[in-house]
Amino acid sequence: MSVRRLVLFAGLTVSLSSLAFSLGSWTAQRSMAAQLAANDARLEVLQEHVARSILRTREASILPSATTGEQVAGGEAAGGLQPSGGDAVAAAGSPQSALIDEIKRQLQAEMGLLPVRLLRERRQSFVELNATDNFGKTSYGTAGYLGHGYFITVKHGVTTLDEPPGRERRRISSVTIRYRDRDLPAQIIDSGDATAEVHPGDWAIVRVREPIALPPLRVDASFPFEFAEPIFRLGNDYSKGIILSTGYVGQHMDNGLVTCLTDGHPGVSGGGVLNQRGDLVGIPVGRMQGDYRFSFILPVRSEMFRKVPGFGTAAIETD
Repeated sequence: MSVRRLVLFAGLTVSLSSLAFSLGSWTAQRSMAAQLAANDARLEVLQEHVARSILRTREASILPSATTGEQVAGGEAAGGLQPSGGDAVAAAGSPQSALIDEIKRQLQAEMGLLPVRLLRERRQSFVELNATDNFGKTSYGTAGYLGHGYFITVKHGVTTLDEPPGRERRRISSVTIRYRDRDLPAQIIDSGDATAEVHPGDWAIVRVREPIALPPLRVDASFPFEFAEPIFRLGNDYSKGIILSTGYVGQHMDNGLVTCLTDGHPGVSGGGVLNQRGDLVGIPVGRMQGDYRFSFILPVRSEMFRKVPGFGTAAIETD
């Protein structure tokens, strides 16, 4: 076979592989979106059904009289009036409607859920972060928006840490934020004292000069990270976009980090860990070697926002 045919064959193979990969990614995203929509609908129906079942159980134990205002036990009201066998529709703003909403809120809290609408809003606050070094190598991560052009991310995503001696030193030559299909140059404003990854000082603040129209995050520096507390992680999984992952708090480490059972895929470092109110409470900084489900979380601290306008101690919820 001639060299020209070999080159053509190799080019065709690479093209077909790229096409198959792109098609697979597109199909997976479409399937995931459809599955999320179906899950949202089923969850809403389930919450409504459980809330109304609890409400009916409460009403069946004590029912008000239709004429005298007396309360009688059982399923028959004074005056011979029988409760309806079907589901009564609660009017908006009525006590029954308010009670159903409260029951649904309690169910949501007990099940470790966050409203889908709120999750979608918080997703808009996170962007892809890219860094290029002096050797031309590009790495990717995540950054969370704080307002006024400022983002929070991990230090190891924007600068080099723990470089081995004996060779040309690697350094980051440029940092960019991906915003509306554009790469905006970002400047490092502040950072922690980390000298290696998975370190309590592995945080950084970067800023872009161009106008940014993103919803800023709320910060809660008092979140206790209690064992088995549900959390929500948003990050740039494999540089394929901001993806949601849920998990649970594990243990507090001696160095101030927290272990969590949630996906730690490449690219999520610098993303956000949210509590059930949708507040930013931590940053994913790494994972256990060889285990993508065991992550290390850096809880946010007030000092991280000392150079961010509008993020004084009054703007950060603390103990």
